[in-house]
Amino acid sequence: MTSMLRELFEHQAWADAALLEAVRGNADARKDEKLRSTLHHIAMVQRAFFALYTSQPFDMQKESKVPESFADLEASFRQAHEQQLGFLSQLADDQLTRNVDMPWIPDCRVSLAQVLLQVVMHSQNHRGQCLTRLRSIAGNAPTLDFIIWAKDRPAAAWAAA
Repeated sequence: MTSMLRELFEHQAWADAALLEAVRGNADARKDEKLRSTLHHIAMVQRAFFALYTSQPFDMQKESKVPESFADLEASFRQAHEQQLGFLSQLADDQLTRNVDMPWIPDCRVSLAQVLLQVVMHSQNHRGQCLTRLRSIAGNAPTLDFIIWAKDRPAAAWAAA
């Protein structure tokens, strides 16, 4: 199960980086508040869940602010993915059954495997929203399907820092 989760997170990193590249390449998309807000939400939630399942502090009020620069938004994504992939590289199957209490949902206790799957599915949902928005602004958007990634398994192509 951990190998499939690693694949899903590797795809997620590639897809997020490709989406950000497409937005970076269009001035109107970079300035679009709805698109920037949704992108920020994706990265923030990834970071919040990482803090949750690694028992690290997370300042929701501070993290809820959309970064002023697109470069800062990209850096937030990159950091989130580096953390998540680092965590997953050390994860063993027997750790996936560990219970995680969801502070955002009262009386909700799920397995670590379910939490990790939630991160991927939540991000995929919002990435789709971003692709739709990008198409309406720029006229096109990249294809980010898992199966496209699985063919060659490209690494995430992050912008130069």
